[in-house]
Amino acid sequence: MKANVENMVSAITVNTKIDLKKFVKKVKGMEYNPERFPGVVYRIRDPKLAMLIFSSGKIICTGARSEDDIKRAVENLLARFKEGDIKITGKPKIEIQNIVASAKMNFRVNLDQLAMECENTEYEPEQFPGLVFRLDQPKTVMLVFRSGKMIITGAKTAKDADKAAEETKNIIKEIGAVI
Repeated sequence: MKANVENMVSAITVNTKIDLKKFVKKVKGMEYNPERFPGVVYRIRDPKLAMLIFSSGKIICTGARSEDDIKRAVENLLARFKEGDIKITGKPKIEIQNIVASAKMNFRVNLDQLAMECENTEYEPEQFPGLVFRLDQPKTVMLVFRSGKMIITGAKTAKDADKAAEETKNIIKEIGAVI
């Protein structure tokens, strides 16, 4: 089952301390308000995402929809570092922290039945209309809705998001929670 990647969050490490004040003075298009947030916010239009740059050399990239988006954003950021006279030695380390994806099953789901027959679920319809479904392999959490739509979180690769969606769909069918 194919899941659509909606957001990838990655941690990028450059082994260089960054003087954020100097950096934002030299490079345009950066947001820096140290009283409100300790890092620089750098928004990129293509691919559309945001990077949070910290003085430690750690960067959080959010909003990407593919690993290619992350690579392009890192190249863009390295060009900004060069423009700001920040010397980066070595290749930045990129680690995907979390993928949020969506998938649609072609059937409706009986969430009450799924909650009663599956141990790894949480369902409180008065609080939230979706059922929380946890998988150990791949380690992910799904929000499953009566409509058959699901949101997958916690995957580290797009392939894992696909596997999680497929596994969830199979379990729902096995239990007979299909409407």
